[in-house]
Amino acid sequence: MAKEFNVAIAGATGAVGIEMIETLEKRNFPVKNLRLLASERSVGKKLKFKNTEITVEELKADSFKNIDFALFSAGASRSKEFAKSAVGAGAVMIDNSSAFRMDADVPLVVPEVNPEDAFKHKGIIANPNCSTIIMVVAVYPLHKAK
Repeated sequence: MAKEFNVAIAGATGAVGIEMIETLEKRNFPVKNLRLLASERSVGKKLKFKNTEITVEELKADSFKNIDFALFSAGASRSKEFAKSAVGAGAVMIDNSSAFRMDADVPLVVPEVNPEDAFKHKGIIANPNCSTIIMVVAVYPLHKAK
């Protein structure tokens, strides 16, 4: 049996959070348990993942117990606020905000360009701005051809 992972999504009710849920499902990522996290005003909302309704919980410091991967799209301030909690609980934080993009200790990863850098993390992986990702995916083959 393939390994399955416990995944949390911080910012689950936002547009990017919804897309993260849909992408996990579309790509058949091996999710054992999915924890959906958001602000207090979204607590109790139900979102679907693989035909199962999951209740949104409040994003708190203790939200990451037994989580393997914590996907963050809740804004830079929330990423900075909860990074220590997520990493301290043993999760790998994959951050979609600007919080860690310029941090020399955090790999900035675009899977189509530098997937090997994802394995050089110290608990946090960042990704560039969405428009930058699109550009580097298009430009990278030119860089390799030189």
